[in-house]
Amino acid sequence: MQDILVFAGSARTNAFSKKLATSAALSIRRHTPIRARATLIDLADFDAPLFNADLEFLQGVPESMQAIKAMVRSHDGLLIATPEYNGFIPPLLVNLFSWTSRPEPHEPPGLVYQGKPVALAASSPGRLGGVRVIPRLRDAASELGMIPVPGFVTIPNAETAFAADGRLDDEAMARDMDALVNRLLTLCLKIKEKQPKRIRDGEQAPGQNDKTGQTVKQAASNRQRQALAEPEKPEQTR
Repeated sequence: MQDILVFAGSARTNAFSKKLATSAALSIRRHTPIRARATLIDLADFDAPLFNADLEFLQGVPESMQAIKAMVRSHDGLLIATPEYNGFIPPLLVNLFSWTSRPEPHEPPGLVYQGKPVALAASSPGRLGGVRVIPRLRDAASELGMIPVPGFVTIPNAETAFAADGRLDDEAMARDMDALVNRLLTLCLKIKEKQPKRIRDGEQAPGQNDKTGQTVKQAASNRQRQALAEPEKPEQTR
């Protein structure tokens, strides 16, 4: 069973990206080749101040952000549905990443995201469907150590894109979402099958490092990336 954390990059009531996140969660829950559960959260329920290092020093990481870190840690992958703000990542996601990537006393920054598969989707009331935000969000996710799955889903004219039950009205768009979900779950399963249970569960032996000084989980994440990045050998042709 694969567990996927799903959220939108908007806190606005009835945001199109929230509807897209809902449709993604439905796609995950009805996926049959690989059994999966979707945890759909609303970032409006996890309020946090604008990231400030002085505030972190005085008060620590907000409990709301600690709660999201715990959920990221306990899930096999993420699916993020985002709006586009001036062609860029919405401030809500930037703030979320800033807080949740802050380290605990025993870990390096961003460890919670290391090796975590993520699928990206965007929506917009315009004709482009928020496509400009995808490469920026992909870069941000990669810098945090996540592994973005190939491809993405964008939903243009989002005002009319969703049915009353949360599903995508357009059959082609629905198939695209199902295909993105399948790639995400396949990658999650592939990584889980390669990991020892201790590492798969996010545990780390106290003080245990490999020869390069990396933590056990960092080293495992790097090995996963190397394995996933290795191209298949082309077939011999005559």
